[in-house]
Amino acid sequence: MQELKTRDTHDWREVAAATGAADRAAAEEGVRLAYRTAGLAEPTRIVWADSPRAAVQAVEILADAGRSVRNEVRTAPWAEERRRVHDELGPAGWAAHWSATGARLWDPTRALADRIRAAVVEDLTVRPEDAADVRMLLLDAVLGQHDAAWLSAFEGCGDRLAGLSLVARNAGWWWPYENAVVISERPVALHRDEAGRLDCGEGPALAYPDGFALYAWRGMPVPAEFLDELAGLTPQRIRDEENAELRRVMLEFYGYDRYLAESGAEPVHRDETGILWRIALPDDEDAVMVEVVNSTAEPDGTHRTYWLRVPPTTRTAKEGVAWTFGLEGDVYTPLRQT
Repeated sequence: MQELKTRDTHDWREVAAATGAADRAAAEEGVRLAYRTAGLAEPTRIVWADSPRAAVQAVEILADAGRSVRNEVRTAPWAEERRRVHDELGPAGWAAHWSATGARLWDPTRALADRIRAAVVEDLTVRPEDAADVRMLLLDAVLGQHDAAWLSAFEGCGDRLAGLSLVARNAGWWWPYENAVVISERPVALHRDEAGRLDCGEGPALAYPDGFALYAWRGMPVPAEFLDELAGLTPQRIRDEENAELRRVMLEFYGYDRYLAESGAEPVHRDETGILWRIALPDDEDAVMVEVVNSTAEPDGTHRTYWLRVPPTTRTAKEGVAWTFGLEGDVYTPLRQT
């Protein structure tokens, strides 16, 4: 069996996360190449939009665009290339190849694309029946840079996907039709946490040139105006929040330890491992924390305190600390606490 050369996915990770103005000339050349490779005549019109939302709006009013050719340009070449590589490597070889390439990018790019789709539908739905129409137009989109996961798996495998790769490296989503193409600019800003989730407490986590944006805190969608009040939070404001998910965001931003100190909370259990605290939250499960002190002194001689979030069913401090190590409380016996 011939072994397929697997390239480092670092380059494609950068493509997926790229921000800033598109290279329009390169992207348009990629579009024309993708059409020629698919055996289609090149589009007579290429329209640029500042975001996926604006692109959908452009498609809605595009005259004489003709039918969608996404299947010819993207779906069929991808399926044929996958089949060829799968046959060449065999099931086990393909699985190993995908694990070393596309699998590393699949979850974050798919999650981001889903979030963008949902936001476009929400923004463009004026009447209930509009949502289905917007979703149908989104099905015509090729995801450009957010197709990085599967494009990385076929890097260097041939020229059938060269046009798609060229667009992905230089632009955002695009909509291919018989006579016209609409291409979206890339984001101007993208902020994520260490887990790859959208995350920004000071503004949009994802923003496009025309103002289309997603707001999120550690992966959770939040309203834009919600972020404005985070700096002025108080324990009472947190308790008054009716939305349980937003209340959790407030607690994380404010800090559980600070909330405990300023809300007059009382410990529910203490032992040699630490102190167990419980915060009763309206219409939500309790927030339970274990306060532990690092036995190793800091350079200045102080001992650092840590607050560990544990399951709401936790009844003792030892049980909570044991849970953080994946153990049951009755078998957790540290030789030395650090």
